[in-house]
Amino acid sequence: MLSPQERERKKGVFAKALRSGGNAETKRYMELYNEFYNSGYSRELAENYADAFVNEHKKPLAEDIIQTAKLFDRIRDLSSTEFYLDMLKDKKLSNEDKFIYCIEMLKNKSKLGHWRDAEDFRTENINFMQNYSEKVDMKQRADMYIALALVDCATKHYTQGFKLLMNFGYKPQGRNDVKLLEILITGIYICSKTGDQESVDNAVENAHAAMKLFTEYECPWTKAFYEKLIEDAAQGII
Repeated sequence: MLSPQERERKKGVFAKALRSGGNAETKRYMELYNEFYNSGYSRELAENYADAFVNEHKKPLAEDIIQTAKLFDRIRDLSSTEFYLDMLKDKKLSNEDKFIYCIEMLKNKSKLGHWRDAEDFRTENINFMQNYSEKVDMKQRADMYIALALVDCATKHYTQGFKLLMNFGYKPQGRNDVKLLEILITGIYICSKTGDQESVDNAVENAHAAMKLFTEYECPWTKAFYEKLIEDAAQGII
């Protein structure tokens, strides 16, 4: 979930309200973010966010629709994720929002097993994604490659997906790099789909080794959350 500071960057109105003491929407966002920080992802959080910023708005912001989709994705409610992403299908988006939207669509179609739709969507949008990825930071670029690797996995091109994920040149961002963990967890998932248990065991070991480097986590629940993601990925669940 976007921190209040990240949301401030994306939404000038929110930034102004935050500096001046806030309005009802700002205060609601802070409440939901505090709930996220203390308790993590949950259906209640996703539904409350959707009600507060999407369902009850005639013209919800694209970033709020995307954030809602992400929250449902985190609890593996892929049909709800798809529902909210489809709200953006015909909307004119900023390049930044379009890039994130494309990533989330590729992930969702792949996780749902809609491999042909995922391939078609990738073909339609890959030039934009690759060009725009040159303007973003390493972590956002990693999100793109995670999504592309999931498409390869959905099409059963496991080796191609794994190589794409591990060889695109990600450079760890310090000891407490959650994005590195997400890359490694996606690698575990791809290995699990090949049925090669030795590869799964090696991938799990790499992810645990990365976690041992951490000196702190963003939220109180983050460590347990990623430990569960590693366990699930080894069982072919993502």
